[in-house]
Amino acid sequence: MQPSLTIDRHGLATPAEYIASPNADERPDDTDICLVVIHNISLPPGEYGGPGISELFTNLLDPDEHPYYADICQLRVSAHFVIRRDGHLQQFVPCVARAWHAGISCWQGRERCNDFSIGIELEGCDTDIFTEAQYHTLHILLAALVAHYPVRDIVGHSDIAPGRKTDPGPYFDWEKLAALKVALQKTGESGIHS
Repeated sequence: MQPSLTIDRHGLATPAEYIASPNADERPDDTDICLVVIHNISLPPGEYGGPGISELFTNLLDPDEHPYYADICQLRVSAHFVIRRDGHLQQFVPCVARAWHAGISCWQGRERCNDFSIGIELEGCDTDIFTEAQYHTLHILLAALVAHYPVRDIVGHSDIAPGRKTDPGPYFDWEKLAALKVALQKTGESGIHS
């Protein structure tokens, strides 16, 4: 990953591997992108490095490839970004579009978090630590998002869907984002939660 990242007016990040997901649509008119939601995902569960995540987000998941896939292959989901274990950044939905990552959700009394958020998936699970390479890429990506959009809060999926979701999980180190939290506080915005 290069030391800097830019986001263009279409919401595409450079450098990032772009893989278009059909699971996206337009945001409501005049919606500020003010929330970032951090998730974790691994397909098959607890396994890393395979094509399962990309296949899920592009509706190409083979139900016969793994027993778990039979239960989820019909899902139509996506996230804006995925950060692989080695720090490689993939983008599935332009930031200006609505990705389908949060589901039933609410943040500070506002429902339908997909409308006003950007979803970032870290390749991982609730029972494993994330890699330094992932934190490095995440920090660069978040800095670019905060610079480009009026982001006020950075939260976990569990913060916007408590009781229903647990990710990014207990091993996600929120302190790794401390420098970014200071930057958000200096701008008078809300900050990083969890």
